[in-house]
Amino acid sequence: MSLQEELRHRMPPRPCLSVVVPCYNERLTIKTTLDKVLTSPFTQEVIVVDDGSTDGTKEILEGIVDPKLKVLLQPRNQGKGAALRRGFAEATAPFVIVQDADLEYDPDEYGKLLGPLVDDKADVVFGSRFLGEAPHRVLYFWHSIGNKFLTFVSNMTTNLNLTDMETCYKVFRREVIQSIKIEEDRFGFEPEITAKLAKGNWRIYEVGISYWGRTYDEGKKIGWKDGVRALYCILRYSPLADKARSSH
Repeated sequence: MSLQEELRHRMPPRPCLSVVVPCYNERLTIKTTLDKVLTSPFTQEVIVVDDGSTDGTKEILEGIVDPKLKVLLQPRNQGKGAALRRGFAEATAPFVIVQDADLEYDPDEYGKLLGPLVDDKADVVFGSRFLGEAPHRVLYFWHSIGNKFLTFVSNMTTNLNLTDMETCYKVFRREVIQSIKIEEDRFGFEPEITAKLAKGNWRIYEVGISYWGRTYDEGKKIGWKDGVRALYCILRYSPLADKARSSH
């Protein structure tokens, strides 16, 4: 029986996901996150890329023993994009998902995200924090405005109608993500990959997800400078920019 039939008939699903976890100074949440990811019935392998943590995260990772877990250590802090680039290259499962290590996104929703992929309707699925009725922690107004603004500008340049370009939860067919060269080292990964998916004419779906956001006191790292970089990346990698460069 195929994975698609298993999901439809609510049978125990077979493992089919490479879960790539970029991680930097997440000692308070990394073990709980990995416990949830490793026990998901969809998880085939977990690839943690520790991005030069200095808070004891590496020591916690050393104490977690599981045959599905692979830990890669960056020699120094290079950023989320650099960690994902390394993790994607190591993935071997049919589908690849990005999982942050901070518990803002819930691994219990993997099945929902995989639906359009196993139905062969999508090549990529974005988990949108702004669709549906799933719970969302109420946090920063200007962050939500910034996310929606960046998604709006991204959509203008890609001709997509996404609601949440900046979401962490993106699930790819492995051959799709491994065919794309990731150039951004930090949070510019999100607009870069969105633009390159649009240029590749891949089938993109969105699924509504819950969001358990955290405050800066709880360890949130992204800031206004990353928003400025994201805007630059939207313009740099957009199909419109490619057309402008080719016309000169």
